[in-house]
Formats: sequence, structure tokens, C-alpha cells
Amino acid sequence: MATVFSRIIAGEIPSYKVAENEDYYAFLDINPLTKGHTLVVPKKEVDYIFDLDNSTLAGMMVFAKQVAAKIKREIDCARVAVVVLGLEIPHAHIHLIPIKSEKDVDFHREKLKLSPEEFEIIAAKLSE
Repeated sequence: MATVFSRIIAGEIPSYKVAENEDYYAFLDINPLTKGHTLVVPKKEVDYIFDLDNSTLAGMMVFAKQVAAKIKREIDCARVAVVVLGLEIPHAHIHLIPIKSEKDVDFHREKLKLSPEEFEIIAAKLSE
């Protein structure tokens, strides 16, 4: 059975797309820690990020770097944190989180509640 991320990539589940190419897909996390919190996934369905072949992993990091540059340009933040947890969904993924302090990367704190309109505005800014 396809993962939630594979179903998002296939368009079966809606997402707020930020960027896409033939190998990778980036979209807003629907339970964000900060505005602009983005997930980057390979289109190839592999559970653990370090099980990706070297070429796919390297390409994913370069793609994430491009997305992070857009986030840094469009979202008020000091840096864009890169977090790999990988336990929530069995599909390799990277969290790109705009941060002003290390506290912004605390996954135990309450997530932001954004309206669909807010998500659409952020996605539009990041996809330009």
C-alpha cells in the first residue's frame, strides 16, 4: 500500500505544493512548527532516508537546499533548520523549518493552527 506521501505526490491527497521536479516533491507540513515548515520527499518510496541510494540522497539534499533558499528569502527567520526524524511516516523525508531560535524545532510543543487560506498564501510565496 502506498504511503501517505506517495498518495500526496500522486495527487490522491491534496497538498500545498512548494516545489517539484521529476524526482522530488516539497509541500507544506499541515501540522507546522512555524509558518513555512516544509517537507521534502523523494518520489521513490523508501522508508529510511539512509536506505536511499547515494545519488537519490544527494539529489534530495540539493533539492532541499533550493527549497530552503526560497523559505529563507520569503519567511522571516534567522535560519532554515533541517530535521530528519523519519518515524512518523514510512517514507524518507526532510523537515525544513524556518527558525528564529532553537525552541522553534521542539516537536513536542503545540503545532500552529493555520487556515487553508494561510497555507495557500505561504505555498504561493514559496513556489514562485
